[in-house]
Amino acid sequence: MVEAEASGRRRFLFVSNGHGEDSIAAAIVAGMPKGIEVEAYPMIGAGNAYAGVCPLVGPRATLASEGWRNVKGSLRRDIATGGLSTVPPALSFLRRIRGKYDRVVVVGDMVGVLACQVTGHRDLHYLDVYKTGAARLYSAPERWAIKRTCKTVFCRSDNLAQSLTQVGVDARSAGNVMMDTIPHGGYDASTRRSRPLAVTLLPGSRALTAESFALQVEALRMLRADLRPDVFLAVAGSINVDDLAKKTGLKRTPMLSVEPSDLGELSDGDLTIHMARGGAMGNLLETSDLVLSQAGTATVQALGLGKPVITFVNPRDRRSRFNDEQVLFGEARTAVAAEAPAIATALRTLLEDDGERRRLANIGRQRIGGPGAMVAILDALVA
Repeated sequence: MVEAEASGRRRFLFVSNGHGEDSIAAAIVAGMPKGIEVEAYPMIGAGNAYAGVCPLVGPRATLASEGWRNVKGSLRRDIATGGLSTVPPALSFLRRIRGKYDRVVVVGDMVGVLACQVTGHRDLHYLDVYKTGAARLYSAPERWAIKRTCKTVFCRSDNLAQSLTQVGVDARSAGNVMMDTIPHGGYDASTRRSRPLAVTLLPGSRALTAESFALQVEALRMLRADLRPDVFLAVAGSINVDDLAKKTGLKRTPMLSVEPSDLGELSDGDLTIHMARGGAMGNLLETSDLVLSQAGTATVQALGLGKPVITFVNPRDRRSRFNDEQVLFGEARTAVAAEAPAIATALRTLLEDDGERRRLANIGRQRIGGPGAMVAILDALVA
């Protein structure tokens, strides 16, 4: 008998492999009925998104890339810095807990599916938040692995779901779950507004964050004073604010309120950046007109909310992945060189043109799609 059944209480395990994936999975867990016991296994990183939501299980793995495959050579660097040593503990854990849960839910890309496949798991519920369907569909090996391992798959697009349905997989496209899982926290961004327009900075959650933030700040400093917007910064849980301050020459002031997501300000007396925890990102996006983003999941969420995004192409980026994303995002995401003048020019253009911002906002909403997947996913899981 399955141990979960013997206990008389339904037990679910969520497996995720990245910061954005953790956040999505944690939001789904938070919506689960209280009669179900849920644990989470974040395959990469500390799993901070699950704090206060559910217990963590499994070995903690740290990779130089933090699982971010948009950078060229990230896999090679992970291997060179001992990344392969994280694989046996992960597989050993997954093999050991086989049969202990009523449901195993994988959130992310194919890594979690393949890890579960080779360790004997079957009848997975798989939420694919990686493939967009705009550039590439599932390959033949991916379809084989999914059919062998998964009971139900939720995809981001109809054509992805159809490609799996054709080989006998129960695949569904019920909306974009990223739009159901935008985080909100205790932070009133609107009360900090004093200028006609506002920009949110999303420099990312990984090793290049401080470098990306410095470029964003340099570009903002190039704007003339009358055009400069209010500026907000969403700080991912793993990022050290003091490192951001040091990289830009800004000074940190303490928290100005009792709001739990308030992280104070960075300022040099001319430019002021209001900071909030990443868990309040939705608060920042909703009060902003534009977004400067080097993030992954958060970029999709910003575009889906109708916020045009400006990003820069780092020489270390994997252009194939970047180009695949751009096919989906279209004009809603403006891509420029990783140079402050280029970023500033793109900012200036959109800050000065209300009509163009509205046009790009509509493109973003149409390309990303709206919410709705959350209810369908929860219904499938608890059935």
